[in-house]
Amino acid sequence: MSRFGNLEFGDESARESQSRRPERTSDELLHLEAANAAFAEGDFEKALRRYSKVLEFNPNLAAAWTGQVRMLIELGEFKEAKLWADKALERFPHEPELLAAKAVALARNGDLQGALVFSDASIGERGDSPYLWLARGDVLLARKETRADYCFEKASELSPQDWFITWLAARVRIFHEQFVLALRLLEQAIEWKTGKFVLWLELGRCQQALGLMKPARQSFAHARQLDPRSAMTSAALLELERNDTLPGKVRGWWRRFFKR
Repeated sequence: MSRFGNLEFGDESARESQSRRPERTSDELLHLEAANAAFAEGDFEKALRRYSKVLEFNPNLAAAWTGQVRMLIELGEFKEAKLWADKALERFPHEPELLAAKAVALARNGDLQGALVFSDASIGERGDSPYLWLARGDVLLARKETRADYCFEKASELSPQDWFITWLAARVRIFHEQFVLALRLLEQAIEWKTGKFVLWLELGRCQQALGLMKPARQSFAHARQLDPRSAMTSAALLELERNDTLPGKVRGWWRRFFKR
């Protein structure tokens, strides 16, 4: 639980302390930019810490609260994501992206009906961001509903040729083990942003899940060339070597067959 120890949790003493501080707009923006950059690099731990840092300067910034919840979801900490979403919604009960993030947290915790309620609420509020539709697609995939495809199409329409949104859509597909569809999205994103190492890293992971070991190794090699210092790429290559066995290849072949 040390990951959560320094997160902004909204207690009254913290709020009072913040109210006595001078304005630090430049620091706030600096940490927010750093958080968004870490998110775009797939470093969700770092992004989580940075969003929390933003809230030290401005605890009333909904985007930073939403960022914390989304990073917890990306890290697989779904119960904590729901907890932080609840705390954030005490401050911002009508914030669309917070409602959407809570919907995803609920869906991934198995509360499919509650997830749909919050997803409906997010769509019903002001705004129409791609994330609202990615989150709704996530919820509908958890509910095994074919309408999910429309949600991903809607997110793409709202952010055409955007590698970042396409990458996020692929990550949702991967979570729900729709590896072939995720693969197509990642290939499209790479066409738009060839030099983004995290796309090659994600592509390699997806290829590995499908049992495509040689293409996965090539994708990881591209990722390493683009960012030689990435610990994530090194870990992915190590895992690939461990799993590049006959049983692993057979499992990949069967998964590839049944995902067609």
